[in-house]
Amino acid sequence: MMRIVRDAEYVRPEDRGACAAIGNFDGVHLGHQSILTRTREIAQTLDAPVGVMTFEPHPREYFAPEAPPFRLMSETAKAHRLEKLDVDILYQLPFDASLAGLTPRDFAQCILVDALGLRHVIVGADFCFGKGRKGTAENLRSFGAEMGFGVTIADLLQDNSLVVSSTSIRTALAEGRPEDAARMLGHWHRIDGPVEHGEKRGRTLGYPTANMSIAGLHPPKFGVYAVLVDVLDGPHAGHYHGAASMGVRPMFGGAVPNIETFLFDFKGDLYGAQLSVALVSFLRPEANFDGLDALIAQMDADCAKARDILARIEAAA
Repeated sequence: MMRIVRDAEYVRPEDRGACAAIGNFDGVHLGHQSILTRTREIAQTLDAPVGVMTFEPHPREYFAPEAPPFRLMSETAKAHRLEKLDVDILYQLPFDASLAGLTPRDFAQCILVDALGLRHVIVGADFCFGKGRKGTAENLRSFGAEMGFGVTIADLLQDNSLVVSSTSIRTALAEGRPEDAARMLGHWHRIDGPVEHGEKRGRTLGYPTANMSIAGLHPPKFGVYAVLVDVLDGPHAGHYHGAASMGVRPMFGGAVPNIETFLFDFKGDLYGAQLSVALVSFLRPEANFDGLDALIAQMDADCAKARDILARIEAAA
């Protein structure tokens, strides 16, 4: 089981001495996974634990708290994904005024060496660190040679001349291209969280939905998606196909964006359960309809199309 260290001032001896990749790892995309592969290889040669260092909140959230949501995944979803990739230790350090104010040299000495005792660090070629983001990957290499830890600088991963990045993935999702996002992620883009109580309107239409918040996350294009759903806990834990509506429900005057997921061939109560909803294919944008009959007819068509898409995808897997 992956261990999580949240305070650099209180680090157990067994959590020191790792070979660690450093970055925000938002989305844990193929570029991140390439860095993790290199981290595991180096850790094996050093007989060291495999580590990842991230920061919470994300530095962008700290410096611009009023900016629109941009994260691809919550800290919990990120931790789950990193654990699946065989990370031994996640250094999830609090990004606050104290950390933000460290010079690049102080960050290397106080955090990497004194607090964590890292033996080797791996960063992307575009890595910046320290106050004002003045430290570069090459600066880190120089500090490592001076302070006694190894440094590997990983090239940015490209896919058909497109740099695989969280920014490129956000763009694909905003344009309703979850397939392209998945190609860069190496997995379907997922929205994780608990099922919340909603207005229960769907059950009166014959389409009861599991409602989840997308607060704090980069919003994909609003509309209807074919989705794969994992119920992670409770009596209904398992894998399901479904259709989900992402957005503000314009026909009913919604204001706060969320995701409402209808699970095919499912009966039961999911309130409070943890769901992971994978966006597979964008079916259509949000729309107003001339009455409930027209809405239900469209929902019937959406679900039929989603069933066909998901059946073909899983048959090819």
